[in-house]
Amino acid sequence: MEPIIFAYLGIGIMIILSGVGSAYGVTIAGNASVGALKKEPGAFGNFLVLSALAGTQGLYGFTGYFMLKNFLVPEITWAQAAAIFGAGLAMGFVGLFSAIRQGQVCANGITAIGNGHKVFVNTLILAVFPELYAIISLAAVFLISTSL
Repeated sequence: MEPIIFAYLGIGIMIILSGVGSAYGVTIAGNASVGALKKEPGAFGNFLVLSALAGTQGLYGFTGYFMLKNFLVPEITWAQAAAIFGAGLAMGFVGLFSAIRQGQVCANGITAIGNGHKVFVNTLILAVFPELYAIISLAAVFLISTSL
């Protein structure tokens, strides 16, 4: 196998897994929003914000591609390809799981808001914690890209 293929596998893993995680996360929160709208139709704006939060991990995976794309050349070394593969694996899996878990946090907040509790800001704060690990993974991709 050529090293460039190995690097592209890492890129693919990064984009696919973080994108799938975001799709699941926004669906989890979106489903909760649909149910909560029956009780609190005026809170759609809050539900929209909370539902969209888990979509950022997919964007981070896509951003990671732009950080690494300049190294995807036929002359890539095995060391560079391995670094790109590792970066993609890390960003992909962290993006997958943090998006799903963030969607669950947001869904619980949406349900609580639908039940009349004033927890929008609290939910935003708590939803930052799973997001933080996706941001750290994207920072790691950046650091790897600057070391290549």
